[in-house]
Amino acid sequence: HGDGPVATGDGMARLVTAAALLMWAWSAPVMAQEIFRSGVETVRVGVAVVDKAGQPVATLAREDFTIFEDGRPQELRLFATGGPGEGVDAADVADDRPPLHIGLLFDTSGSMATDLAMARSAAVKFCNMLQRAEDITLVDFDTEVRVARFGAADFPRFVERLRTRKPDGWTALYDALGVYLEGTAFQSGEKVVVAYTDGGDTRSVMSFSDALTALKASDVTVYVVGFLERQGSREKLEQRMRLTQLAEATGGLAFFPTSRQDIDQAYRQIQADVDGRYLLGYVSSNQANDGTWRTLDVRLNRTDLKSARIRTRKGYFALLRQESIAARPE
Repeated sequence: HGDGPVATGDGMARLVTAAALLMWAWSAPVMAQEIFRSGVETVRVGVAVVDKAGQPVATLAREDFTIFEDGRPQELRLFATGGPGEGVDAADVADDRPPLHIGLLFDTSGSMATDLAMARSAAVKFCNMLQRAEDITLVDFDTEVRVARFGAADFPRFVERLRTRKPDGWTALYDALGVYLEGTAFQSGEKVVVAYTDGGDTRSVMSFSDALTALKASDVTVYVVGFLERQGSREKLEQRMRLTQLAEATGGLAFFPTSRQDIDQAYRQIQADVDGRYLLGYVSSNQANDGTWRTLDVRLNRTDLKSARIRTRKGYFALLRQESIAARPE
């Protein structure tokens, strides 16, 4: 549960952090073996299924899904249900799922000054609704990146920590994402991150491309709540595109609220999405340990759900042989 800055605005501490973050991004496919797999064999994939009205479809069974890796169908060996659905007790569903870990990436930079109070109260309300979460990892960032983890019994301390930070400094969003991923890479279970930011990264050592690669190598689902209304039209378009790309790469969603009502609706949708996700697992028919990118395609087998939409990550990195790692150039 330790906390404190892991990146500073200038000097050697920031250079050390930069090297660590970039090394993490470079080695992300290697780490995927721990992130994506239960034991050493099972590829795990979180899947959201929504109807044409955008509501979760929560009554599906194992036989309703087929998952393809690089175009080849795979045999499902792991299946955890989504939301409780009609006639199913929520506690029974919770017992059937792996532990849930929540991450909050919270922008406290000077550009968030006007929206910070609103973002704080909405974040607290959201975390209070996810009662099955085992812990919350808070990464608040401006020019620096600070991280602290709170267990379920530490919620009051989490709220206090969230409310004491004053807006100041630049925005190191991508570094904050890298720090979170590095710190939670070996947590088992479901990992959901909600990023609250105005989107404009002005300080990170990690590039957008590195951040996207790191996300693809993880099993984290990212949801973004972007406060972009105070940016110029060109900046708003660019940041909306980037934040949406970060979320969609993981099977998550990006929201860009313009009012308090929009924010509340975004959090309700995130909660429903998290509660309604399915967990699928399979042993890949391609056992080559080559570290390559494998594309994933999840489909429904039911003809009555042709209008349903599926959201999931687009692929994963295969295991990489240790001898291949050793052979990499310096």
